[in-house]
Amino acid sequence: QVQLVESGGGLVQAGGSLRLSCAASRRTFSVYSMGWFHQAPGKEREFVSAITWSGITTYYADSVKGRSTISRDNAKNEMYLQIHRLKPEDTAVYYCAVRPTQDLRGGYYSAPDNYPYWGQGTQVTVSS
Repeated sequence: QVQLVESGGGLVQAGGSLRLSCAASRRTFSVYSMGWFHQAPGKEREFVSAITWSGITTYYADSVKGRSTISRDNAKNEMYLQIHRLKPEDTAVYYCAVRPTQDLRGGYYSAPDNYPYWGQGTQVTVSS
């Protein structure tokens, strides 16, 4: 079983930036893809971004496309999400997730049900 721990959340003013990190406790799978989701109060968990094992293929929700970058360091078992020009609507708990596959073809990247492993989340609050 892999444990995921998110960090980097906090309170930031609109227009600012944050870098979220996700650390996996150990390498349980030989290859795995990873994703970021967020969940605002009263709303369902939504896809934010995802990255395949190689890091070559990335996916972004329209809401963050053009102002965020996902990356990973497989040597450290870590993943990152940099978000710029933060907006109040970005306020949510951000979760990282693991899907133990090399890639995310077939639309697997955006549905939370396709990721069996989750972290506890980190709160991001953007003030206007």
